Order: sequence, then structure tokens, then C-alpha cells
Amino acid sequence: MNSHTTSKAIAEMSVTTFRKPVSTDGQPLNELVDRCPPLDTNSTYCNLLQCTHFADTSIAATNGDDKLVGFISGYIPPSRPNTLFVWQVAVDASCRGQGLALRMLMALIERCRSEKSIHYIETTITPGNTASEALFSRAYQQLNAPIEKTVLFSRKAHFADQHDDEMLWRGGPLKDPLSKS
Repeated sequence: MNSHTTSKAIAEMSVTTFRKPVSTDGQPLNELVDRCPPLDTNSTYCNLLQCTHFADTSIAATNGDDKLVGFISGYIPPSRPNTLFVWQVAVDASCRGQGLALRMLMALIERCRSEKSIHYIETTITPGNTASEALFSRAYQQLNAPIEKTVLFSRKAHFADQHDDEMLWRGGPLKDPLSKS
């Protein structure tokens, strides 16, 4: 591959389209998550449900070749209809370092705010996951959203010492996007 071809390939890979997921994204999502350790892999069936039942609260990113290069899965907890819970953020290695995760997250939040009246954004992060900590810190900062951090699932009580704590990061309330303050 010559330098012109390499530059063209990089440019094509950086072109991304954001959209709601569809059922045919289930298997590519399975493959994407598998390429993104330490994310927990789910069954293809689970990913199919994320791409269909939770399409309104998830986002897919495709490159110029229509390959799935990014995905954020989320849902609205039944007891908190004003909250978007972000479950997983996956970005293909070929697209890392380009701000794709933050752009996807902000696009998803904006869509959910307008379609679902979302006022809070939640996620869980294992302490030491610096990439996720940085992503959500930047997002909450851009949203001017205060953050509360508490242990949601503890290593001892919930994981029998087989997994680190999962810290709940709750940001909000989000300010009205139309307000000046």
C-alpha cells in the first residue's frame, strides 16, 4: 500500500455516520465488542435486542465503507424515565484517538433529550478505567452537569470478589438546552 492509498484509507475510516441501530447490526456489534477488551461480550441475541428493542437509546457509527466502527448501548431504567443509562461504549481500534466516543455520546444524549425528555445520564465505570472516566468527565463537563459517584455493585456483595466495584456515575440534572445559563 503506497502513502496515497494509506491516506485515502485513513480518510475513509474517519468518515462516520451516526444512526439508530438496526437488527442487522447485531452480529457486527458482537464482533466489535469482541475487538474491544475489556468490554464484557454479550451473546449475539443480546446484541440483537440492543439493536432493536433499545435502538431509540443506542447509537451506531459506521465508516465510509458502512462498517460498524462504534456503538453505544443504553436504555431508560423503568423506575427513572428521565434517565439515560449508558451501558457500553465500543470504538474500533482504527477509530480511536479521533474523539469518536465523545461525539457519539453527545449525539446520543442530544437525541434522547429531545425525544425522551432525559435530564440525567448514568453509567457505571470500574475504578481505573481511565478511558471511560475521561470520556464521561468530558461529557458531563460539556453538559455542565454535576456528577455524583457511588458504588452501584460492589466487589464483595455483588461479584463475590470476582470483579472490581462498578461505580455509578450520575450526571445531572441537565440544563434546558434552550437556556443561556
